[in-house]
Amino acid sequence: MTEDTARQVHEVAAEVTKRLSTAASDTDRGPAAGEEYRALARRVIRQVLDERASRALVAGQRVPDRVVEETIARQVLARVGGLGPLEELLAEEDIENINLTGRNVWVRYADGRREQRPPIVDTAEELVTLVRRIAADSPAGERRFDPAAPILDMVLPDGSRLNAILDVSHLPVVSIRRHRYRTTGLGQLRRLGTLDPVSVDLLRAAVRARRNIVITGGTGAGKTTLLRALAAEIPPEERIVTIEDVPELGLERDVDAHPDAVALHARPANTEGQGEVTVADLVRAALRMSPDRVIVGETRGSETVPLLTAMSQGNDGSLTTLHAPDSQGAFTKFGAYAALADGLPLEATSLLVAAAVHLVVHVSATPAGERRVTSVREVVGADGRQVVSNEIYSLGGRCAPPGPTTAAALQQAGFDVARLVVAGAVNGSRRAAR
Repeated sequence: MTEDTARQVHEVAAEVTKRLSTAASDTDRGPAAGEEYRALARRVIRQVLDERASRALVAGQRVPDRVVEETIARQVLARVGGLGPLEELLAEEDIENINLTGRNVWVRYADGRREQRPPIVDTAEELVTLVRRIAADSPAGERRFDPAAPILDMVLPDGSRLNAILDVSHLPVVSIRRHRYRTTGLGQLRRLGTLDPVSVDLLRAAVRARRNIVITGGTGAGKTTLLRALAAEIPPEERIVTIEDVPELGLERDVDAHPDAVALHARPANTEGQGEVTVADLVRAALRMSPDRVIVGETRGSETVPLLTAMSQGNDGSLTTLHAPDSQGAFTKFGAYAALADGLPLEATSLLVAAAVHLVVHVSATPAGERRVTSVREVVGADGRQVVSNEIYSLGGRCAPPGPTTAAALQQAGFDVARLVVAGAVNGSRRAAR
């Protein structure tokens, strides 16, 4: 495509976007979607091209020939249809996160690098129009994005997660997080430095021993990646039910490793406020599906008590993640979620956690962007409002030996628990030396 053609594509796309935005605001039905939108876009593109050709003739200027005009029409439709100008960014495999604030565009690559990219829209209003059209054409059903519903969270056709905010932010904000559904194993995380030899064998044995495991960490620490690696250790003959707010795990895609995996995804209410299905609803439904293990992508609200109840009623080997500053912080979060969602007192929550959770694994993100498992904590029991636990593995210091039940389970799964004591002593000595 020549420089002149590219310039014309940009000019026509800008005018078409403006007219489509005006058309959407002039109707009470909201933005058109699907084939209706594409048909409207084609008509507007043809109208704009005809007007430009008429003006060129009146001014005695050269009119683009048929081939060039068709090229312009196709390129403009690609920009204003589908995901519009986002398509180009999403086509870059190495980009992991896309963040737009008004016209500003920043991307983060898989290796942790951040880079500012050229604007993909001319105005903030154009960005809002783009998001509204994408929301209207959502695979899960039409979604609202307007002053009455200023926060949008949805899944794009490729599985990426889009979050958008307007009115309550100084500029419209769009964040896209990509998920490649790559198969990740504990061995691969060892090579990346996330795990050391002791933690690899410890976690592998914990999965085989059907320990209920909670993975904690901050945003972007690698909780989902570690969860996927632990799931890779589950024997293929077991039936797995995964439950997520937004699809991230993709275990059902690997039919060789998980031939009997069922993926359940929560669903928000539609534009009429109907049809919502929560993660808590899906946890209850999963228990009627004869699962060997239940995996909840993230515990953060009303699903807390149903999940802990499921774990304590025989669904051993279940997994979940939880936002927490350290492994000990998991218990505070469980207490808060259970109190807010179900009014459960801390004493009851502590008893439930003690009956449900066996291990808490904490993964930390370093300032340099590295991800490391820094703690594994064993749940021992409950004492009033407190969950009693021991840190049986620590990257930064000494730790306690596992209790008899945990030790027996790990040893039966082929792990020598004496390695934990040695590893703790070595790590403690290294820390003192620093």
